Amino acid sequence: MGAPRELLDAAREAFANAYVPYSKFRVGAALRTRSGTVIKGANVENSSFGLTRCAEQSAIQAMATMGEREFDEIVVYTDSDPPASPCGACRQVLAEFSPTAVVHLVNSEGDTVTTTVADLLPGAFSLEPSA
Repeated sequence: MGAPRELLDAAREAFANAYVPYSKFRVGAALRTRSGTVIKGANVENSSFGLTRCAEQSAIQAMATMGEREFDEIVVYTDSDPPASPCGACRQVLAEFSPTAVVHLVNSEGDTVTTTVADLLPGAFSLEPSA
């Protein structure tokens, strides 16, 4: 199963806008919220490395800012071989909002790995949110 074209195109657009002056490792992400809205995110590095944000986190932050709280699927696009998987922090952020969402990892060659957030992070940490 390939990644949905609309999400893949949006992830590629975000990839092109990544700010990566230090690592040169671009990542673009695009997710589809439960309401059908497509939201993009790119990785944004900072010279204070702890302030760097991954593409997946950028997309989730934009989603939450728009008032959405769940997504059905996400595409993570890189030019690495094999397609890069989200880091541990991103896996936890994704699990916070949609632990059963579909995740498509895609590279510039078109190689695709499809999985779920739960498969990427079994036993994810969770608290019951109060609001």
